Amino acid sequence: MKQFIEYCARRLVDHAEGVHVDQRESGDTVVLTLRVAPGDLGKVIGREGRTAQSLRTLLSAAASAKGIRATLEIAD
Repeated sequence: MKQFIEYCARRLVDHAEGVHVDQRESGDTVVLTLRVAPGDLGKVIGREGRTAQSLRTLLSAAASAKGIRATLEIAD
């Protein structure tokens, strides 16, 4: 899951080296926290949050295929 989100985020931003994803377990859910360079935050969130919602939808689909639950947080 972590590598998948890193891959997607690196393709969206200008500064791919600024993309970092932290993974932690919270009960039966995997929580991924995405951090990007300050100038790239808008590109990851998108207009009205559509890009962020799309990332969350893709993550949810990939996680359910593996039989787990996953959520995505985008850090400032």
